[in-house]
Amino acid sequence: MRYSKLLIPTLRDDPSDAETISHKLMLRAGLIRKVAAGVYSLLPLGVRVLSRIEKIIREEMTNAGAQEVLLPALQPSELWEETGRWQKYGKELMRLQDRHNRDFCLGPTHEEVVTDLVRNEVRSYKQLPLNLFQIQTKFRDEIRPRFGLMRGREFIMKDAYSFDADLSAAETTYRAMYSAYHHIFRRVGLHFRAVEADSGLIGGSSSHEFMVLAETGEDDIVSCQQCEYAANMEQAELVSPQTRSEHSDESMLSVSTPNQTSIEALSAFLNVSKDKFLKTLFFIVDERPVAVLIRGDHEVNEIKLKKNLNVTELALADREAVERITKGPVGFSGPVGLEGLEIIADRSVVTGTSYIIGANEKDRHYRHAVVGRDFDIDRFFDLRNVVPDDPCPRCGGTISIDRGIEVGHVFMLGTKYSEAMGATFLDQQGKSQHFVMGCYGIGVSRIMAAAIEQNHDESGIFWPQQIAPFDVEVIPMQEKKEAVMNAALEITVTLEKQGFEVLLEDRKERAGVKFNDADLLGIPFQVVIGERDLNEGMVELKNRQSGEKIRVSIEDVVTSLIGLRLQ
Repeated sequence: MRYSKLLIPTLRDDPSDAETISHKLMLRAGLIRKVAAGVYSLLPLGVRVLSRIEKIIREEMTNAGAQEVLLPALQPSELWEETGRWQKYGKELMRLQDRHNRDFCLGPTHEEVVTDLVRNEVRSYKQLPLNLFQIQTKFRDEIRPRFGLMRGREFIMKDAYSFDADLSAAETTYRAMYSAYHHIFRRVGLHFRAVEADSGLIGGSSSHEFMVLAETGEDDIVSCQQCEYAANMEQAELVSPQTRSEHSDESMLSVSTPNQTSIEALSAFLNVSKDKFLKTLFFIVDERPVAVLIRGDHEVNEIKLKKNLNVTELALADREAVERITKGPVGFSGPVGLEGLEIIADRSVVTGTSYIIGANEKDRHYRHAVVGRDFDIDRFFDLRNVVPDDPCPRCGGTISIDRGIEVGHVFMLGTKYSEAMGATFLDQQGKSQHFVMGCYGIGVSRIMAAAIEQNHDESGIFWPQQIAPFDVEVIPMQEKKEAVMNAALEITVTLEKQGFEVLLEDRKERAGVKFNDADLLGIPFQVVIGERDLNEGMVELKNRQSGEKIRVSIEDVVTSLIGLRLQ
């Protein structure tokens, strides 16, 4: 393929509206162009990368026993109403009406559509297990789309849905897909971790996320340095704390804390460590307020809070609600005197221990407030985020917290959707049973961005070999000289006959421009042909990732590249 015939509109400088490395480099390397917020066109190089990723995914899905289908992006509201998600999914669901005023959505996922398909076509246990997958464009009306392909409103996803006769068979399918995902992410060249995760709006009994480790990731990954335990921050478990022995005999005392409305400020003002404070937060749950107590050195995990309260939605109370509940200003809230209000607390809040709390009065806090004496707590739960000093819940080892980018998610759905939609089959005894389901997603376009986050330097991208847009770039330095160009063409043809995909740099540009663009595009290997080397029957090979350069004879180019590719 000739460079001059491809649309590769490279940019010299970082675009001003791009925040992450991958977003900047995908724009600069001419892989994508913005159409609207969270909506991008993929240009030829971007499509080539995407096609290679899709090829790997299709191969591994087929090896795992899945069959490819293509389901409609446009979905009728009736199917979503059967599961209750038409109301629950919220504003991220792209909703529209046809000319007859019938409600539809642009699919962010396809549980309803695929369950409807299977309930109409599969009647007997003899047709199971069944696993259907597709690679398709999805739509989510993100409140703040950002980071290029990392969080867009339109994106390409691989989603698969399994149907089994019982839980044991479904668990076997889940393990097969879990294993297939490991194969996929290894083959595309990513450094990743599989972590325990929350099932969110998809639902189900268990799930795992596949996280690419990167400093620019949006998610925190909790992992043990001694064992295999790993989870995202939303799901990370905590060891039940040991009861502390220090009890206070001092009476609760109101102290002046003028303008000290944050834990950081209070800690400095009173010269007391943050763990001696209790924060009182208010959440609105099913139109009723709930008070949540957590130590000053911890943060509330809203996913855990939702699970423990068994609700799908809750919201932090606004200023007016807090002042109405406490009859005091925001920043000075506390649990004393909250009549008729349920008070829940994280398990690290210990009965019998004294804390500093808000007094529900401007510029006042209480010292020596004792749980169980000065105020009561109705229920205790694991409600907080993990911090680095916490022990591993599996082995007690050291916890580390890293940043990650979610590129895949597997869910054990159980009968959540089959029961809601009446999807049944006849078992061996002729009895009607609900399908036991699983679902499995991969952010195909997000893999492109994640790969760049892990594989770049100050000059540009260096693609993992398996997903690079081309295997080799042939760069003639004096393309006007017939011998140099003929050698470049001959090497290109030879490499292509050996199965390499080759980009021939045939533009009439300065050598510096060619080298800069080659490093920016990140094709794994460069074959540089100059007149002086050619007169000696030699060319230069460059490994884009390592930067290593070697001189080889023209006859050894293919053998040398095969060797480099296998390293």
